[in-house]
Amino acid sequence: MTEGFQNTPQRTIAIIGGTGKEGKGLAYRWARFGHQVIIGSRQEAKAQAAASDINQLLGSKGRPVIGMSNEQAAERAEIVVLTVPYAAHRDMCEFIKPYVQGKIVIDVTVPLVPPKVTKVQMPPDGSATMEAQRILGENVQVVAAFQNISYEHLLHDEPVECDVLVCGGNKEARNVVLDLVKEAGLVGWDAGPSENAVVVEGLTSILIGLNKQFGVQSAGIRITGVPRPD
Repeated sequence: MTEGFQNTPQRTIAIIGGTGKEGKGLAYRWARFGHQVIIGSRQEAKAQAAASDINQLLGSKGRPVIGMSNEQAAERAEIVVLTVPYAAHRDMCEFIKPYVQGKIVIDVTVPLVPPKVTKVQMPPDGSATMEAQRILGENVQVVAAFQNISYEHLLHDEPVECDVLVCGGNKEARNVVLDLVKEAGLVGWDAGPSENAVVVEGLTSILIGLNKQFGVQSAGIRITGVPRPD
């Protein structure tokens, strides 16, 4: 089902919830690489304003970002990225379902439950990733990624000392996402099937706790003991 994603150097990527800081950071990184990035929002004007902010950061680098409604963005893109708060996750999955069939959906959502965001609290499906897969159906490859990356790094041209664990979907879909991780200037690892997303998502609460302890915003993870990818 993901045959159309092979050997395609430039992709059309929609970021649903892209007006937030994480979404803007990913949009900046991918647009700088040369992908066509679409920011999606419930309010098209808000999406266009966010796209304008990113384009100011890009300057003459990369490809201009555009803003659309969530519906238009999800329909037009070949890869859809969810960066919405968990409170909006279920409803957004239901909303985009008709527009993402046959596509890869990268779910960046973490099931944080305020005010205890440093406590791991998984939903009944086991993780946000598995919840999205259940809602979107078997014709969609849902892949978890980028949950443990601080947006503080993404909006700056700087190395990021945090690896990205990629899990879910099938092997081919994970490889597509691993390419996108690399194209964002990050190091990614194939972390296996959707069931493993519980670990990836849960790590975010631990990293938030470490940030609070040390008064920083950049706690991350790094895989050691194996050869680093090129």
